[in-house]
Amino acid sequence: MRCLYCNCTESKVIDSRSADDDRTIRRRRECINCGKRFTTYETIEVAPILVVKSDGNRQSFDPGKIKRGIIKACEKRPVPLEKIDALVDEISKQVYNSMEQEISSKAIGEMVMEGLKKLDEVAYVRYASVYRSFKDISSFMAELQSMMEKKESEN
Repeated sequence: MRCLYCNCTESKVIDSRSADDDRTIRRRRECINCGKRFTTYETIEVAPILVVKSDGNRQSFDPGKIKRGIIKACEKRPVPLEKIDALVDEISKQVYNSMEQEISSKAIGEMVMEGLKKLDEVAYVRYASVYRSFKDISSFMAELQSMMEKKESEN
């Protein structure tokens, strides 16, 4: 780390603390040459992940979009915000842990639907109706029927 005052590249760390919800480390340093102190911040560098939309367009991965979609599906449902945040965090971890630089919006949508199915069935159906863009009532009923069959087989 280069000193701000004398441009010397030798410094020693005097104090380290976590900052910003343990995502950043704040380091207090002292220059070996001039003895002046300065502060540096160290953060984890996240490789950008692109979401490939169905029309071929690419956008940066944004967990905020996932959260907004889940909140919309859970509107007027007894789902606490903590559970929504936990689901968004879980999906984000899956996306980042995939080690891929690109992921399809379809794959993300499937992750959201799997999480919503466990969280709240009504929210799942709401999300699925938009995500799968049901053309008519029969395709909607087919989805409900498959949910009911799975639930019966679990019992």
